[in-house]
Amino acid sequence: MEVLPWKNKNPNPEKDHLEIQQICLKLSGFSSDQASICTKYYDHMPAVSIGAKIGIEECQRQLKYRHWNCSIPHNSDQYGAFTYYSTKEAAFAHAISNAGVVHAIARSCKEAKLSTCGCSTEERPKDLHRDWGGCGDNLRYAYWFAKNFIDSREKETSYPRHSKDLAIILVNLHNNRAGRMAVYQMSSVACKCHGVSGSCSLRSCWKQLPPFIQIGHHVTQKYDMAEKVKFNRLGTRSKKTTGYRKKLVPDELIYFESSPDYCELSKDHAGFVTSGRECKLDRKKSERWEVLCCNRSYRTYTREVHEKCHCKLSWCCIIRCQVCIDWNRSMSVD
Repeated sequence: MEVLPWKNKNPNPEKDHLEIQQICLKLSGFSSDQASICTKYYDHMPAVSIGAKIGIEECQRQLKYRHWNCSIPHNSDQYGAFTYYSTKEAAFAHAISNAGVVHAIARSCKEAKLSTCGCSTEERPKDLHRDWGGCGDNLRYAYWFAKNFIDSREKETSYPRHSKDLAIILVNLHNNRAGRMAVYQMSSVACKCHGVSGSCSLRSCWKQLPPFIQIGHHVTQKYDMAEKVKFNRLGTRSKKTTGYRKKLVPDELIYFESSPDYCELSKDHAGFVTSGRECKLDRKKSERWEVLCCNRSYRTYTREVHEKCHCKLSWCCIIRCQVCIDWNRSMSVD
């Protein structure tokens, strides 16, 4: 996703608005409604771009040793890549992208980088008996903006009941919401002491986001437990295909199409090829070399790793360490 190149050197509201509008309409991957929101909230776009980027990067980190490692179809943008799919992988991509945008916007509000938001305005939790008023990450605003901006793509077009297009939109909207909710679920209360010599006679607390890697791990767990769904007779609502309780939970990921065979897909689409990827011998079953290799040959190699170890603090204030040698065995798919 592109970052806005526009800079306001000669303030002229009418001219500036037209320039921004033209830039937003040209940005790759934006639908017409998203371009309109971009025009109104142009200063949010760098944060949206950062959010999409950290979402994709975290997806790649979490799925590094799996067949699908967050690669996207050829010649497709980050937001539009999975618009016409409804697999588990599409569900994960929608959720992690939404989580990334919420995370980036919430933090940008706190850091006073955006014109229409600031520190969090959430009320103090009822079970928190501490002062409340530090500058927290603005999750409420970030959730609202991400919902309006990202979901607008899905809501632009109306499709008839029982159509696959409508089903995909409903699934995408559900997974978008699950990704946004993941950020809320992983947030926590942070506190800071105030007082003479750190006595902590006063303490202020606020809502704080965790490092995004924790959110990524949470969404990956949802991905592993994603539920396959089908639609009711009206074709307007989804429900689980298995299990006694078929009512959907808002924060779970859903899909209705089976995932492709990535071993076969990699033969025709370079973006999905596993050749040259590194495997680990000690990974869990779904991530081991037998799965990733797709019955192809592989190479094993051993690396000599030098690391500091047995560190001790010497008088005064000097840390002395030994150097330990470890042998790291890995595999590479041919």
